[in-house]
Amino acid sequence: MPITPTPKIWMNGELVAWEDAKIHVLTHTLHYGTGVFEGIRAYETARGPAVFRLTDHIQRLHNSAKILGMELPYTVDELVAASKATVASTGLPACYVRPIAYFGYGEVGLNTMPCTVDVAIACWAWGAYLGDEAVTKGVRLKTSSWTRHDHNTMPPAAKTTGNYVNSSLAKVEALRAGYDEALMLSPNGLIAECSGENVFVSRNDKLITPPLSAGALEGITQNTVMTLGRDLGYEVVCDNIARSDVYLADEMFLVGTAAEVSSVNSVDDRAIPCPGPKTLAIAELYGRVVRGQEDQYKDWCELVD
Repeated sequence: MPITPTPKIWMNGELVAWEDAKIHVLTHTLHYGTGVFEGIRAYETARGPAVFRLTDHIQRLHNSAKILGMELPYTVDELVAASKATVASTGLPACYVRPIAYFGYGEVGLNTMPCTVDVAIACWAWGAYLGDEAVTKGVRLKTSSWTRHDHNTMPPAAKTTGNYVNSSLAKVEALRAGYDEALMLSPNGLIAECSGENVFVSRNDKLITPPLSAGALEGITQNTVMTLGRDLGYEVVCDNIARSDVYLADEMFLVGTAAEVSSVNSVDDRAIPCPGPKTLAIAELYGRVVRGQEDQYKDWCELVD
């Protein structure tokens, strides 16, 4: 999706003009994929812009950095404050928020220990990732020929820039074949996730989402939806899902910060009932929650001002 510039980007402790937010061509992470990042959304609420589960996202950024062996120069609280300041600087009622930490300029080679660590936060307006009608009409999935990472190859628990080469290969393959998104399998053939979303499948009146052990990122939206589903009275579990389970699903949907809650209408040209009743109920509640319209979950909405 095209990027619409906003006035400022936060870089290493200060807000700089969008056009001045530049790095050197020999920046380490540009060559080796050794960065960590987050995707976060700020929503318009009755009390002003609020960033949904911001602290949880920044904590996951720190966790990813720890897995990578990167020591971030800013605390969680400092990056939360910086994120809010960047959102405020846009003047937008709602926006996408992208914090990224990366090994900077000054060292070349695979040893990251001598490298400096730089941090930036950018915000811009971004609509529905899988389309405005993803909830009602659903998206078409294709099982990817690209396998999700093994835990001892690229740790899927870390949201690292290098990990997303795997995602990009799968996404582009699906789009070129005429599908909307790629369904990715773990090395043992079980469902892991999509290229950028967690998966939920309903079978026999139970909502199932793959566990981290299957190669899925431990999604914050996944955690949110599990909570909302249980509060709506559904049985929700983390468990392994076979490819055949997906073909026989009563309903299926994808979740993520960018995708929010999106229905699935088919996998590998096998039709899936769409939109399902659980999908619609969760999507409707999620839409209210992120906009601060449900007091029970108001602590998840972190006001900018």
